[in-house]
Amino acid sequence: MKNKSTILSTIVCLLPMVLSAVLYSKLPEQIAVHFNNSGVADNYLPKAIAAFGLPLLFAAINLYSHFRINKDPKSENASASLKSLTQWIVPVISVVLVPITLFMALDVNVPILLIVQALAGVVVVICGNYLPKCKRNYTIGIKLPWTLDSEDNWNKTHRFAGFIWVIGGIGILLNAFLNISWIIMVGIIIMLVVVPFCYSYLLYKK
Repeated sequence: MKNKSTILSTIVCLLPMVLSAVLYSKLPEQIAVHFNNSGVADNYLPKAIAAFGLPLLFAAINLYSHFRINKDPKSENASASLKSLTQWIVPVISVVLVPITLFMALDVNVPILLIVQALAGVVVVICGNYLPKCKRNYTIGIKLPWTLDSEDNWNKTHRFAGFIWVIGGIGILLNAFLNISWIIMVGIIIMLVVVPFCYSYLLYKK
Protein backbone atom coordinates (compact mmCIF):
# COMPACT_ATOMS: atom_id res chain seq x y z
CA MET A 1 0.00 0.00 0.00
CA LYS A 2 2.85 2.37 0.86
CA ASN A 3 4.54 1.73 -2.50
CA LYS A 4 1.27 2.20 -4.38
CA SER A 5 0.68 5.54 -2.67
CA THR A 6 4.22 6.68 -3.46
CA ILE A 7 3.96 5.68 -7.12
CA LEU A 8 0.50 7.16 -7.62
CA SER A 9 1.32 10.48 -5.91
CA THR A 10 4.54 10.78 -7.95
CA ILE A 11 2.59 10.22 -11.18
CA VAL A 12 0.17 12.97 -10.11
CA CYS A 13 3.15 15.30 -9.56
CA LEU A 14 4.21 14.66 -13.16
CA LEU A 15 0.75 15.11 -14.74
CA PRO A 16 1.29 18.84 -15.49
CA MET A 17 3.99 17.79 -17.94
CA VAL A 18 1.20 16.73 -20.31
CA LEU A 19 -0.14 20.30 -20.31
CA SER A 20 3.42 21.59 -20.65
CA ALA A 21 3.90 19.52 -23.81
CA VAL A 22 0.62 20.78 -25.30
CA LEU A 23 1.37 24.46 -24.59
CA TYR A 24 5.14 24.39 -25.04
CA SER A 25 5.30 25.97 -28.51
CA LYS A 26 3.13 28.88 -27.34
CA LEU A 27 5.07 29.62 -24.17
CA PRO A 28 7.49 32.58 -23.98
CA GLU A 29 11.19 31.87 -23.59
CA GLN A 30 11.16 33.12 -19.99
CA ILE A 31 8.37 32.17 -17.56
CA ALA A 32 7.60 33.89 -14.28
CA VAL A 33 7.82 31.45 -11.36
CA HIS A 34 7.72 33.82 -8.39
CA PHE A 35 5.58 36.84 -7.56
CA ASN A 36 5.91 39.56 -4.94
CA ASN A 37 3.26 40.60 -2.40
CA SER A 38 1.49 42.65 -5.09
CA GLY A 39 1.29 39.73 -7.51
CA VAL A 40 4.01 41.14 -9.78
CA ALA A 41 6.51 38.65 -11.23
CA ASP A 42 10.02 39.06 -9.82
CA ASN A 43 11.77 35.82 -10.82
CA TYR A 44 11.89 33.91 -14.13
CA LEU A 45 13.08 30.56 -15.48
CA PRO A 46 13.68 29.33 -19.06
CA LYS A 47 10.48 27.76 -20.34
CA ALA A 48 11.95 24.23 -20.57
CA ILE A 49 12.87 24.31 -16.87
CA ALA A 50 9.58 25.89 -15.81
CA ALA A 51 7.43 23.58 -17.95
CA PHE A 52 9.16 20.28 -17.26
CA GLY A 53 11.64 20.94 -14.47
CA LEU A 54 9.07 22.11 -11.92
CA PRO A 55 6.96 18.90 -12.10
CA LEU A 56 10.17 16.88 -11.81
CA LEU A 57 11.19 18.93 -8.77
CA PHE A 58 7.81 18.36 -7.11
CA ALA A 59 8.08 14.64 -7.87
CA ALA A 60 11.51 14.52 -6.21
CA ILE A 61 10.21 16.38 -3.14
CA ASN A 62 7.27 14.00 -3.00
CA LEU A 63 9.53 10.93 -3.10
CA TYR A 64 11.68 12.35 -0.32
CA SER A 65 8.66 13.10 1.90
CA HIS A 66 7.32 9.56 1.40
CA PHE A 67 10.75 8.14 2.19
CA ARG A 68 10.94 10.13 5.44
CA ILE A 69 7.45 9.08 6.54
CA ASN A 70 7.87 5.41 5.63
CA LYS A 71 11.25 5.14 7.35
CA ASP A 72 10.04 6.70 10.61
CA PRO A 73 10.07 3.90 13.23
CA LYS A 74 7.07 5.53 14.91
CA SER A 75 5.14 6.47 11.78
CA GLU A 76 2.14 4.44 12.98
CA ASN A 77 1.73 7.00 15.80
CA ALA A 78 1.04 9.85 13.39
CA SER A 79 -2.58 10.69 12.61
CA ALA A 80 -3.56 8.70 9.51
CA SER A 81 -5.34 11.72 8.05
CA LEU A 82 -2.43 14.05 8.76
CA LYS A 83 -0.02 11.53 7.25
CA SER A 84 -2.18 11.27 4.11
CA LEU A 85 -2.29 15.06 3.88
CA THR A 86 1.50 15.20 4.15
CA GLN A 87 1.85 12.55 1.45
CA TRP A 88 -0.54 14.27 -0.97
CA ILE A 89 0.11 17.97 -0.41
CA VAL A 90 3.04 18.09 -2.85
CA PRO A 91 1.08 16.42 -5.71
CA VAL A 92 -1.80 18.86 -5.14
CA ILE A 93 0.60 21.80 -5.24
CA SER A 94 2.10 20.48 -8.47
CA VAL A 95 -1.22 20.05 -10.31
CA VAL A 96 -2.41 23.48 -9.12
CA LEU A 97 0.64 25.72 -9.34
CA VAL A 98 2.33 24.42 -12.50
CA PRO A 99 -0.76 24.91 -14.74
CA ILE A 100 -1.34 28.34 -13.15
CA THR A 101 2.27 29.27 -13.95
CA LEU A 102 1.87 28.17 -17.57
CA PHE A 103 -1.44 29.95 -18.10
CA MET A 104 -0.10 33.16 -16.57
CA ALA A 105 2.83 32.95 -18.99
CA LEU A 106 0.21 32.99 -21.77
CA ASP A 107 -1.29 36.19 -20.29
CA VAL A 108 -4.33 34.46 -18.84
CA ASN A 109 -5.60 36.51 -15.90
CA VAL A 110 -5.25 34.20 -12.89
CA PRO A 111 -5.70 35.48 -9.31
CA ILE A 112 -2.47 33.84 -8.16
CA LEU A 113 -2.32 35.46 -4.71
CA LEU A 114 -5.91 34.50 -3.88
CA ILE A 115 -5.40 30.89 -5.00
CA VAL A 116 -2.10 30.42 -3.15
CA GLN A 117 -3.37 32.00 0.08
CA ALA A 118 -6.66 30.12 -0.04
CA LEU A 119 -4.84 26.82 -0.62
CA ALA A 120 -2.47 27.59 2.26
CA GLY A 121 -5.39 28.50 4.54
CA VAL A 122 -7.23 25.25 3.80
CA VAL A 123 -4.09 23.19 4.45
CA VAL A 124 -3.42 24.97 7.75
CA VAL A 125 -7.01 24.45 8.94
CA ILE A 126 -6.88 20.74 8.06
CA CYS A 127 -3.53 20.35 9.81
CA GLY A 128 -4.86 22.14 12.87
CA ASN A 129 -7.84 19.82 12.98
CA TYR A 130 -5.66 16.69 13.01
CA LEU A 131 -2.64 17.85 15.04
CA PRO A 132 -4.26 16.87 18.39
CA LYS A 133 -4.69 13.31 17.07
CA CYS A 134 -1.02 12.96 16.20
CA LYS A 135 1.00 10.86 18.66
CA ARG A 136 4.75 11.10 19.15
CA ASN A 137 6.80 10.38 16.02
CA TYR A 138 9.92 11.72 14.33
CA THR A 139 8.41 12.99 11.07
CA ILE A 140 5.00 14.66 11.45
CA GLY A 141 4.17 17.19 14.13
CA ILE A 142 5.93 19.72 16.35
CA LYS A 143 9.23 17.94 16.84
CA LEU A 144 11.09 19.70 19.65
CA PRO A 145 13.54 18.07 22.08
CA TRP A 146 11.06 18.36 24.95
CA THR A 147 8.01 17.21 22.97
CA LEU A 148 9.89 14.14 21.75
CA ASP A 149 11.09 13.47 25.30
CA SER A 150 7.71 13.81 27.02
CA GLU A 151 4.43 12.32 25.84
CA ASP A 152 2.50 14.72 28.09
CA ASN A 153 4.29 17.74 26.58
CA TRP A 154 3.71 16.38 23.07
CA ASN A 155 -0.03 15.87 23.63
CA LYS A 156 -0.64 19.24 25.30
CA THR A 157 1.45 21.10 22.73
CA HIS A 158 -0.40 19.52 19.82
CA ARG A 159 -3.82 20.16 21.32
CA PHE A 160 -2.92 23.82 21.82
CA ALA A 161 -1.22 24.10 18.41
CA GLY A 162 -4.24 22.53 16.73
CA PHE A 163 -6.46 25.33 18.07
CA ILE A 164 -3.94 28.00 17.03
CA TRP A 165 -3.58 26.52 13.53
CA VAL A 166 -7.32 26.39 12.92
CA ILE A 167 -7.64 30.05 13.92
CA GLY A 168 -4.59 30.95 11.84
CA GLY A 169 -5.87 29.04 8.80
CA ILE A 170 -9.19 30.85 8.97
CA GLY A 171 -7.28 34.13 9.16
CA ILE A 172 -5.30 33.22 6.04
CA LEU A 173 -8.51 32.35 4.19
CA LEU A 174 -10.14 35.65 5.16
CA ASN A 175 -7.07 37.59 4.07
CA ALA A 176 -7.04 35.72 0.75
CA PHE A 177 -10.52 36.93 -0.16
CA LEU A 178 -10.48 40.32 1.58
CA ASN A 179 -6.87 41.13 0.64
CA ILE A 180 -6.40 43.16 3.79
CA SER A 181 -2.60 43.22 4.06
CA TRP A 182 0.45 41.03 3.53
CA ILE A 183 1.53 42.02 7.04
CA ILE A 184 -1.37 39.94 8.37
CA MET A 185 0.01 36.89 6.56
CA VAL A 186 3.44 37.44 8.13
CA GLY A 187 1.87 37.88 11.55
CA ILE A 188 -0.19 34.69 11.20
CA ILE A 189 2.84 32.66 10.08
CA ILE A 190 4.81 33.93 13.08
CA MET A 191 1.87 33.04 15.34
CA LEU A 192 1.66 29.50 13.93
CA VAL A 193 5.35 28.87 14.65
CA VAL A 194 6.25 30.97 17.69
CA VAL A 195 3.18 30.62 19.92
CA PRO A 196 3.12 26.77 20.04
CA PHE A 197 6.92 26.78 20.51
CA CYS A 198 6.70 29.15 23.48
CA TYR A 199 3.77 27.24 24.99
CA SER A 200 5.64 23.95 24.69
CA TYR A 201 8.81 25.44 26.18
CA LEU A 202 6.90 26.86 29.14
CA LEU A 203 5.43 23.42 29.79
CA TYR A 204 8.94 21.99 29.67
CA LYS A 205 10.30 24.54 32.14
CA LYS A 206 7.49 23.76 34.59
